[in-house]
Amino acid sequence: MTPPPEKPQVYHPKMAATWWLKNPKHFLFMLRELSSVFIAIFLVVFLIQIYQLAKGPEAYSAFLEKLRSPGWIVFHVVALLFALYHSFTWFDLTSKVQVVRLGKRRVPPRVVTAASIVVWVILSLAVLLLFFLLWT
Repeated sequence: MTPPPEKPQVYHPKMAATWWLKNPKHFLFMLRELSSVFIAIFLVVFLIQIYQLAKGPEAYSAFLEKLRSPGWIVFHVVALLFALYHSFTWFDLTSKVQVVRLGKRRVPPRVVTAASIVVWVILSLAVLLLFFLLWT
């Protein structure tokens, strides 16, 4: 009877839990991933807000009163900053993956990023203007 074959030795490098803090690029990547958590929480709160609105004016007013607490205001400011960071990094990454050509020349990624951000700002301002025109 032959003995069972030995299991091959697998190398598992020891890695500290804070490995991503040593390299600024890794830190920024992890920060971008963390931004998704804040955006997801914001979206859940937004869905709850819509649900409270459907329940009636009293429920909606009570919910808005809770959102006026300092903790929620800080959360929304942090979520906004993370959303902006996530958006800028998204445009930056997209311009590197999406090759834009004018004729036979390739448009530099920084120009594509800048153009995307300019269009984003213009559309955001147009939506804001439309909101204020419809509100008043």
